Amino acid sequence: MINRDSILDCMHKESYKPLSYHELKAVFGIKDVDEDIKFSKIVGKLEKEGEIVKTRAGKFGLPEMMNLVKGIIHISKKGFGVLVPDKAGLGEVFVYGKKLNGAMHNDRVMVRIQEKGYNGQRPEGTVIRILARNTRELVGTFTKGRHLLQVVPDDSRQIYPIYVKASRKWKAKEGDKVLVRISSWPERDKVAEGKIVEVLGRKGEAGVDLKVLAKKHGLRLEFPDNVMEEARNVAVEVNAEEISRRRDLREWRMVTIDGEDAKDLDDAVSIEKTSKGYKLGVHIADVSHYVKEDCKLDREAFKRGTSVYLIDKVLPMLPVELSNNICSLNPQVERLAISCIMDIDSWGQVVDYEIVKSVIQINERMTYSDVNRILADNPPALKERYGELVEDFFLMKELSDILRRSRLNRGMLDFDFPESKVIVDEEGFPLEVKRAERGPGEMLIEDFMIKANEVVAEHLHNLGLPVLYRVHEKPDEEAISELNKVLAVFGHKIKGHKVSPMLFQGILADIKGQPEEQMISLMILRSMKHASYLPEPRGHFGLASPYYCHFTSPIRRYPDLIVHRVLSSLLDGGMTTRKKSSLEKKMTIYGEQSSLQEMKAEEAERELLDVKKAQYMSQFVGDEFSARISSVQAFGFFVALENTVEGLVHISSIADDYYLFSDRTYTLRGRHSGRKFAIGDQVRVQLVRVDVDEGKIDFELLQDE
Repeated sequence: MINRDSILDCMHKESYKPLSYHELKAVFGIKDVDEDIKFSKIVGKLEKEGEIVKTRAGKFGLPEMMNLVKGIIHISKKGFGVLVPDKAGLGEVFVYGKKLNGAMHNDRVMVRIQEKGYNGQRPEGTVIRILARNTRELVGTFTKGRHLLQVVPDDSRQIYPIYVKASRKWKAKEGDKVLVRISSWPERDKVAEGKIVEVLGRKGEAGVDLKVLAKKHGLRLEFPDNVMEEARNVAVEVNAEEISRRRDLREWRMVTIDGEDAKDLDDAVSIEKTSKGYKLGVHIADVSHYVKEDCKLDREAFKRGTSVYLIDKVLPMLPVELSNNICSLNPQVERLAISCIMDIDSWGQVVDYEIVKSVIQINERMTYSDVNRILADNPPALKERYGELVEDFFLMKELSDILRRSRLNRGMLDFDFPESKVIVDEEGFPLEVKRAERGPGEMLIEDFMIKANEVVAEHLHNLGLPVLYRVHEKPDEEAISELNKVLAVFGHKIKGHKVSPMLFQGILADIKGQPEEQMISLMILRSMKHASYLPEPRGHFGLASPYYCHFTSPIRRYPDLIVHRVLSSLLDGGMTTRKKSSLEKKMTIYGEQSSLQEMKAEEAERELLDVKKAQYMSQFVGDEFSARISSVQAFGFFVALENTVEGLVHISSIADDYYLFSDRTYTLRGRHSGRKFAIGDQVRVQLVRVDVDEGKIDFELLQDE
């Protein structure tokens, strides 16, 4: 049978050499006109997607045969690009700005390697072809030149201004935030053009910030009417017929444990002591029962990829009829679930397990704060209120400690970064910024979810079924080389050619409690690749886990819904060969989209957090603070306040001497006075400037310092 796979298989053979279209036809014995048309379409599509390449001589071959790599280009604010290859295991490629040839941030491109990387350095290349444009609309600021109108993108990684024409419908004013749709993309010698499709308003106007943020990062605010209609139709209560097909766990004692504000409750836990250890149940909302493959809800969820949590607002992956109601594991109501029930010994090893479709009924909707209070001092009021559940919480804590110790023993990396929590009023203005506390309640849920994800991933892998794995690859040589330069300053080094999580864990243990802990931890984190979703199990470096997937949050993450769909097919009587083949073909697309949407969500959440911190601090301009130096650079040093707010003390504002930066000790030292600023030093600073739009905060060192 002639299809894309058979053509690619032919080209992957060692004996293959580039062939013309007619020569390829002869190889496959195509003589019929209809077959010729079909063959031509397949070859054309493969070329368009970059799976195969046509040379100047008109011959077809694989990109790797021609020193070409395809993938996603990430463009830096400084104007250069880094290609992240589609093929797992290939290293990144550096692309100078003048060699981007019109490629924009997050485009899928083909790059020709022009210079190989040596001594751990990335190879260098040139964009020769843009396979797919990822950006069709941009948010930016409308500006009027003497002869031209243009929109300057808010995202500094979008390095090309978009030239526009005056519009009768959208009368933008100088400085307005607008949404522009690109009609002509930039090329080597051609500017980008577009038209304004929406005037969002002025920065600072009510509601404008959220619209700008959503449009800037390509987030979807509203659900289409047909999706909402389908949500209302499928959100029906559990019926007796469906219950009869499932394991009845309604009598099991189980709880959800989440934050106070959470409304999409997709995981519940149960526990009991056994003669060999513990029986842990992780019960996850069966979203796949309501959201069928390729229905309107599914297509919308695929586009969104994930729920986005914007401090006091949520852009859910699924409408609230599902996310907050029929799929949410609310207490004292029957809910459909997929349960992973594990027998775990006293060393934290899973000795037996089963994965079943179930019907459950939650006893209590617990909060992290209440569980933490119970585990800390077990107050009489909470003890009386939750009765026999209290004993379960202490048992959960016991098992949690065992599981965490087991993961640490195999090399799991345990970063301890201070997280921020912003409290806002009804208008979204920040009232307080504080350090988010992470107690045993949060940790035990994390431990239980990780264990369930590992069990499900290995289970499906052993059965040879298609899975969307959560992959965290080990750092490459260049990243390790750069990291070692920093580590050497503090007497550490990543040794050996075989990089393992255990090596990093040793360094994290050594710096625990030291002034440089946060900086080195951050540098280690930045040396690692971003986790992504792939159809093959390449392991999770940070968790030191060979098989890992996301199974526990199908209400808010699309990859989890895909894993549930695979499990559901398996549990409903087995997966047919046809179904398996269909899913295998889709997994790569599912993974690429989910990884991309996750990155967009993370960027939006991080940007909003910075803006809210800046908004909060703007009321304190002129005030003095005690702070700790968190990192030192050639241009100054960053300081962190107790509430996690960070800002820059620029070197130009330290007027008592001329300061020199040492990249050997990561310090600033005065040329004449010998005065030194190092990571961990306590200083007194004054807040002098806040840029809310950019989320930037500037301090100056007080003179008496």
